[in-house]
Amino acid sequence: MKIAILVNPLIPVPPEQYGGIERIVYLLIKQLQAKGHDITLFANKDSKAGCKLIVYEEAKQYGIKDFIKINVLTAKIAFQDFDIVHTFGRMNNIALLLLTRLPKVVSYQLPPTLSQVKKATKITFNNNLYFTACSNYIAKQIKEFAQVSTIYNGVDVNEYIFNEEVPTDAPLVFLGRIQKEKGTAIAIQIAKSTNRRLIIAGNIPAEETHQHYFNNEVKPYIDDEQIRYIGPVNNVQKNELLRNCLAMLMPVTWDEPFGIVMAEALACGTPVIGFNRGAIPEVVNNGVNGFVCDTIADMITAVDRITSISRSDCRRTVEEKFSATVLGNQYETLYRNAIAKR
Repeated sequence: MKIAILVNPLIPVPPEQYGGIERIVYLLIKQLQAKGHDITLFANKDSKAGCKLIVYEEAKQYGIKDFIKINVLTAKIAFQDFDIVHTFGRMNNIALLLLTRLPKVVSYQLPPTLSQVKKATKITFNNNLYFTACSNYIAKQIKEFAQVSTIYNGVDVNEYIFNEEVPTDAPLVFLGRIQKEKGTAIAIQIAKSTNRRLIIAGNIPAEETHQHYFNNEVKPYIDDEQIRYIGPVNNVQKNELLRNCLAMLMPVTWDEPFGIVMAEALACGTPVIGFNRGAIPEVVNNGVNGFVCDTIADMITAVDRITSISRSDCRRTVEEKFSATVLGNQYETLYRNAIAKR
């Protein structure tokens, strides 16, 4: 198959640090290439995905000029012998393609704008628009208005070193953006309450509200002994961090659409303790590869019970459900079915 894949052009594919969607796109490209498919990627100019790259840009404040410029570019896909087009970016950027016979896949990694979903479904040619969601939590928001499949995000299991056993005094880890919705301060509270060490890794977003959160609710507790903040980490550092911790904390205060970092931790054999929000209960099988909690008190109790979790079961979860191989096979099947109905 000849496949066009689009991603918003603000972050390269693959990303060096932050960039969950771009990481998934890179994994998908590698899987599809291994199956012999011809991939063209529309993305950031610094992308190095190992396939043909078409560079495009858009302003940080997306406007009508971006819409026109990018659609002039993507409309050409319809005349270049592609079998299917798949976007992980703005659906606006393939607006003209909706009117063509070419099958189209739109993947949502965040809650959808349902007004756009409904409009696109109405104008698309011959019902050849397919949606995917990174979790059932996201898919449920779409299925009333359009055909949608859940295809979970994945990781390349071979890139994560499984660690069957860690010391009983191994630290807890918080890995993610340092902001209120991610629950960094709650992770500190849990570490303090369980007398456990905590390593915090991740970037602090530049917006003032996030800087204020860090300075007032996180930084005062960093003592470089019990509570450490090590900043953003690259893939090598992340691997080392996750495989050597007792558990990873996901005390999110928003509905997490998926949370790739959970799959990364599980691939290392590290159980996850998270709140019952969004897709967390789809990734964390309570009592098997971690614990799903309703309250901070539940999370504190879960830390004390974490040694009951088999780290081998954590790894097995990823191999069976959240691997790059599974992801690639599911998208390939979707593509073939869509093309067959063309």
